[in-house]
Order: sequence, then structure tokens, then C-alpha cells
Amino acid sequence: MTQDMQSFTVIVPAAGVGKRMKADRPKQYLKIGDKTVLEHTVEKLISHPRVSHIVIALDPQDPYFELLPLSQQKWITRVAGGAQRADSVLAGLAAVKDANWIAVHDAARPCVTHGDLDQLFSLFENNNGGGILAMSVKDTMKRAQQDSTNLVAETVDREGLWHALTPQFFPHLQLKKALQEALSQGVTITDEASAMEWAGWPVNLVEGSQRNIKITRPNDLSLATFYLSQEE
Repeated sequence: MTQDMQSFTVIVPAAGVGKRMKADRPKQYLKIGDKTVLEHTVEKLISHPRVSHIVIALDPQDPYFELLPLSQQKWITRVAGGAQRADSVLAGLAAVKDANWIAVHDAARPCVTHGDLDQLFSLFENNNGGGILAMSVKDTMKRAQQDSTNLVAETVDREGLWHALTPQFFPHLQLKKALQEALSQGVTITDEASAMEWAGWPVNLVEGSQRNIKITRPNDLSLATFYLSQEE
């Protein structure tokens, strides 16, 4: 990394339990090869030349993290996560004092590429506001009936629709204020971008790779294993 290249901190919310995986532990601690999903994710992030520090928000009762060699790294800060993603991100932001821009990345996305990170971080130099990795919708979209998730209510026009991915990358103070104010007014926050949108800040869409999957269900673990094996 050149001397004048700006480096960034990444917050990784990892306080969830991942019920849809139907596993005996949170999905971030399932194994891909000889490493946990969390280890793969964090190592992918810290190996990027512009990432200098990672803040991991964990369940205060998490019994797994301290067993990982990762927990002893000086470039990691552990904070107590909250009941919602936004609470965990705010806890991470509170632990970061000297970073002007912050990226937030899902613990269960170990396949993010350095090329995608390059494109996202370029928003900092371009000064066009923050943004998110995203992927344009290619399939026909259906909306289910409100009283039944198994019956179609309508077909939704996919023009202009995108899948929101992570990391999501914003100025520190803007993101902190947007999250705090949205939560105080009872706004439903599903990701960092939704808080920024609500607060009126611009959110850029940065086309990302379809490999950047989120491990949510058992089949996702197999697909992530395949993608990571290709990198090796």
C-alpha cells in the first residue's frame, strides 16, 4: 500500500444465530475446510491492501470466538453486538475513533472479491457519496399474497431492481447519525443503506460479483466451499 493511500476499517456484525442453517452453532462458526466461515471472511477482508482494521460485533455470550487464532490478532477489535444488526453496527462505530469512512460486511459472505472491494473503495476518491455492492436482478420477480407465502399476488417489474450485497461503505459520521435517528423514530432498518436512504443521503450502486453470496441455508455452504476452492 502506498504511503498516501487511504485505509479503511470494516465492521463485521456477527451476533446472529443463523436459525435457517439448522446447525448446532451460529453459521459464522461452521467450517469450510479447516477454517470457520468467519475466519475466511475476515482473512479475505484484512488481506486487501486498503483494509487496516476490523471490528467484530459478537453476542456477549459467544463461546466460540475466543477459541479461534483470529481472536488474538492486534488488528481486530471485539465489541458486544445488539439485538438488531443496526445495534451491532452502532457498537462497532462507537469503537472506531479515527476513521472517516467505514465499510460494513456480513460475517457470512466469505467469497467477496478484492476486485469488488477495489470498485467500492473507489467511491472515496470519486467523492460521489457512499454506496453498496449490489447485483442487478435478472430473474422474473413475484410478490406473494399477504395471507399466503405460497401463492403469487403479482409479478413485479424487475427493471431497476438490485440485490443489495455487502460491504456497504459510507462516511462514518453520516452513517452513525442516520442509524441513531432512524432507530429513535422506529424506522425499520434492514441494512446500512436503508438508514442512509431514509436520512436522504445518496447511495451508489456498485455492480458486484454473483460469487458474493450470503451463507443462509445449508446449500449455500456447499456453494461457498466451491467458490473458495476455485480461488485456491
